[in-house]
Amino acid sequence: MEAALVSRGMAAAASLAGAQHLRVDEVVVIQNSNKLALRLLPCDAFARVALLGDEVFALEVELAQRLAAIASPVAALEPRVEPRVYEDDGFAMTFWTYQTVAPDQLSPTAYAHALNRLHTGMRSVEIAAPHFMERVAQAERLVANRDESPALADDDRQLLLSTLRSARQDVHARTAAEQLLHGEPHAGNVLNTSDGPLFIDLETCCRGPIEFDVAHAPDEVCAHYPDVDQVLLQECRRLVLAMVAAWRWDVRDEHPNGHQHGRHILALLRNGPPWPALGALAAD
Repeated sequence: MEAALVSRGMAAAASLAGAQHLRVDEVVVIQNSNKLALRLLPCDAFARVALLGDEVFALEVELAQRLAAIASPVAALEPRVEPRVYEDDGFAMTFWTYQTVAPDQLSPTAYAHALNRLHTGMRSVEIAAPHFMERVAQAERLVANRDESPALADDDRQLLLSTLRSARQDVHARTAAEQLLHGEPHAGNVLNTSDGPLFIDLETCCRGPIEFDVAHAPDEVCAHYPDVDQVLLQECRRLVLAMVAAWRWDVRDEHPNGHQHGRHILALLRNGPPWPALGALAAD
């Protein structure tokens, strides 16, 4: 978000938290992209803030409550306030328990085990969520629309469109079992806490094969996830890479060094298989 929006979002979070009897003397920006992640002190609550209309926070809150009730490995909502979406000054926000991250790196085994537990819990939750192919279609529309992706070169546009379409067809052809998914369980969305690995950012949840989720994790994590269809996993990796590359060329994208990241993925797609896991790109 732009600096002026960041300041307004911080003020809105402090105001709303104060109205809920949480003391806020300081607001610390943990992350600033299309949404703000804020730590509120000294109450030590965590706030997720988005421009009103640019969020799916209601779905995230409901899912977090249901998964917490069955001890799934997800971050907890702030227990001192009502679990709902709050609005102020054109922003929507939710409040969560602030999680202290352990200094040691999360092991691949623990990561895979936590993801498997999350999927097990999600299989027992009945909630309306979009199909993952809807997100693929959104990526295709973005790439096809020059007004929405004006900086994308013609040959790169063709590469992304053909990759999205062919990968979508190949994934569909596998006819795998489908269930509720996290949607983006990459390393940036799992915290290594004293309570074990916890997944965050549930607003990306969707329905699809588990391989679509596993494709977001590093190779060494995938190796420890049980009963994965390796052919489907490879096709999901190709699909995820193409989708992420598409987002990087969205004129509204606020990812740091977004075009550089997009060009890197385009080069990987041109090089062909084996397709790297999305989680491997974070280390590049």
